[in-house]
Parts: sequence; structure tokens; C-alpha cells
Amino acid sequence: MNATVNLFNKIFAADKWNIGYVHQTAEELIRTKKLAPSINWLKEDRVDYAADPFVVNVNDKPRIYYEELDFWKGKGEIMVIDGFDFKNKQKVKGIKPGQIHLSYPYLIEENGVLYCIPETSAGNEVALYQIDEENPSQLIKIKVLVSGKAFVDSSVIYHAGSYWLFTSVSGDHQHLYIYHSKTLDGQYTGHYLNPIPVEREYCRAAGNLFKVGGSLYRPTQNPSNCYGGSIIINEIEKLNDKEFKTSLQFEILPDKAYNQGLHNISFAHNIIVIDGKRKVLSMITPFKKFVRNFKNR
Repeated sequence: MNATVNLFNKIFAADKWNIGYVHQTAEELIRTKKLAPSINWLKEDRVDYAADPFVVNVNDKPRIYYEELDFWKGKGEIMVIDGFDFKNKQKVKGIKPGQIHLSYPYLIEENGVLYCIPETSAGNEVALYQIDEENPSQLIKIKVLVSGKAFVDSSVIYHAGSYWLFTSVSGDHQHLYIYHSKTLDGQYTGHYLNPIPVEREYCRAAGNLFKVGGSLYRPTQNPSNCYGGSIIINEIEKLNDKEFKTSLQFEILPDKAYNQGLHNISFAHNIIVIDGKRKVLSMITPFKKFVRNFKNR
């Protein structure tokens, strides 16, 4: 009986990702070691994935950049919404090379200018884009920061006088790469320890690097049970051009409404934005999976 159920789910079940938020600060998250209990989930879009959300505050209102994946299209796209409604979504343009899978639109602000570092692993590069202030759906490519590998989920933060870029390579769950530069758009130098051996639950990034009370924290994806199963919050205890030391602080588990996983967290003014995964059953799922796999060949 179980074998039949498992086979049915394998054929007709698919992941459905959505975006949620809580009214909570990063300081409260670190203090309580958990998300606030009442997560507000957006009314689901019709696409299969709305995931990897990154939030920024614009005129005292949240703006979210995220990955959208429609199985019929096959490849992920970057979208932007103002507030918490998919009805006003816009497709983000200007990312090069085109016609590749896009995800993880990491945001960083400097001197009042907003920048984005989207995942473009198929282009074998990590590139910095400026977001057009007048047109938030338009990106302007500034510079390739690192290249030569299929880098995924690249994240940057300014800390102790340098910009630190954390990234990993698609398919490699046991090595972390760190680069550093004196300026955001400068020359990035590989860390002395690269590639840094790590356990798989401490490898791939899961959202914003952030600081609380002078301490630096790095969220990572925990794939122990399944892809995107939960988030590990790690404290970076030592970071310089020769040393790196980190320790696990706590785990964020999925919400009951999206109990199959979560794998991204982002912060704005008194708001934490996450994603969540649930299973959906549909008779057309096998066809959608076939189309997605065909278009990704």
C-alpha cells in the first residue's frame, strides 16, 4: 500500500512554494531563536514557485524581489512586487546572459543605492547589478565580481572594513567559497582557505547575511530531510582573510501551512520575509514536469 502511495505521489505530486512574512525584527529572532508564531502567507500565485524572497523598505513600504518558476516555461525568472500582492508583479529585466535560469535575487544597499546579485549559475559568474531607482524592474549590470564556476546563492555583507562574498557551487554540497573586497564593486580576492570544507547543512546560503549587536549571522539551507527542508542560523565567530570560524545557533522549522520546507529568509524594517513549501496533487503534474525537464535540457 505504501509503495503504491509513494509511486502516486512521485508521479502526481509537485512542490508549491509561496512567500510569507511576520512582524518581527532580526534582534527578536536571535533572542527567541524562532519566528513569530503567526506567519502571514500571501494569496498564492498560479505559478509553481514563488520563492527566494528578498525584501527592502521603499518609502516605508516593503518591496520584494523573488524567483518565479512556471513549469510550463521551464526556467526561473526574477519578479518584483510592492507590498504583499502578486497581482502587481513585474518581471525584472536586464540580467545577462539572457535565457538562463534565474533565482536568489540578493539585495544590498549602499549610499542610498540598491543593488542586486541574482543567481546566474548557468552563466558561470557572480555579477553585481544596480536597480534603476525610477524603474525597480530594470537592472543595470555593473560588474562581474567572480567567475569560472556555476556559483549559487551568492550573498554579500560589509563587515570589519571589507565586503565579504559567500557563495557555493552547484552540485557541490561540501565546500564553501568566500571572497573579499574593499569596495562593493571592487576586485574580489579568494579567501586563503578556499574551498572551505563544510557539512552540507552549512554550505548553501538561505538568505540575508545580517548583524545583531555586533555579531554576524549567516542563514544556510538544511537539506538533511529534503531539498529546502529548513534553515540553520549560524554565527560567524571569526572572519578575516586567513581565518573563518562559524557555529550553529538554532534551526528554523517549516510552518504548518507550508510544512514541507523553507529555504530563504530576508529582513526589512520590523518585517521578516520567508518562503514555504507544500505538496500539491494534480493530474497534469507529469506533463508539467516533462515540459520543465525538456526545456532545461
